[in-house]
Amino acid sequence: MSAPNVRTDPGPEQPGDGTRGPRGGLVGRLLLAVLGVGLVAAPVWVVATTGDTVRHQHWALTAVLVVSAVAGVLLLLATVVRARRPARRPERSRSRRVLRGISLGAGLIVLVALAASVVWLRPFPATAPALAALESDGSVEVLDEPGWIAFVPRGGDASTGLVYSPGARVDVRATAAVLRPLAEAGYLVVALKEPLGIAFTSPNQSASAMAAFDVVDTWAVGGHSLGGVVAASFAATHDDEVGGLLLHASYPSGDMSTADVEVTSVWGSRDGLTTPDKIEASRADLPATTELVEVPGAVHAFFADYGAQPGDGRPTTSRADAQAQIVEASIGALDRLAASRP
Repeated sequence: MSAPNVRTDPGPEQPGDGTRGPRGGLVGRLLLAVLGVGLVAAPVWVVATTGDTVRHQHWALTAVLVVSAVAGVLLLLATVVRARRPARRPERSRSRRVLRGISLGAGLIVLVALAASVVWLRPFPATAPALAALESDGSVEVLDEPGWIAFVPRGGDASTGLVYSPGARVDVRATAAVLRPLAEAGYLVVALKEPLGIAFTSPNQSASAMAAFDVVDTWAVGGHSLGGVVAASFAATHDDEVGGLLLHASYPSGDMSTADVEVTSVWGSRDGLTTPDKIEASRADLPATTELVEVPGAVHAFFADYGAQPGDGRPTTSRADAQAQIVEASIGALDRLAASRP
């Protein structure tokens, strides 16, 4: 009696049975390779298009760029190793396949988000006028520290100071041309290096800067755009330590009308981001004694030196003229604060 015919050919590989189809495996490897290249290319692009900007920011930005690049290299290596494995793998249970699929999917989502975040976090680099203002001379000493850049007046200890938060993703050095003149007027100024260039990542960072310069008796905090929003929140909750608030094209996120701080809000009439309507709406959230200073024709990007900004308005005045008015209003705010304190 002849033996029954037994098929030994495993047949075509089917998805979901623990094997990998050749076409599906190739597509998967190509997608992983593309993601790996993106994870490496994103930080390379950031550094290549911003020069030495990254190394002058908070170390957290460098860390994210390195993590992205390393993740990309590891993913590319894993893709190569996977390509060299045999086409068949030991069959897994359905529950294990589902769990593995969920884990892989979650991991890929995280890596895609990482690459996208690196691109989005690219800082707006400081332009030449700001970089020129970073040189120490006989009137101001410029200190570039891990957490901030300080402008320290020479020839005596400053008793009044300002801790300043730059706008979102703006190179901290871009604030120099606006802030240095305040130090030349006798006020110690500290521009914060915010983690990832976003003030919300470290809302109490001003306290560290204030503690580092204990020679100062009277402090104001302030900032540009999102930096000003965070500075306002800090001032409202620390009005026993902070005497003043300087807002540059910014406004508080909530009601601080009862806070015991002297507020000066400086804004541009052509600002396309912190618009005049938003400034007007913010009046109710500020103390009644707030000084509001309009800079006619100025736009959002005139409060620092980092070039044009997407979504901004069209100026009807020069950057130099606008910044002269911004500086004058800012010094006036610090003068009033210093005069009001014993």
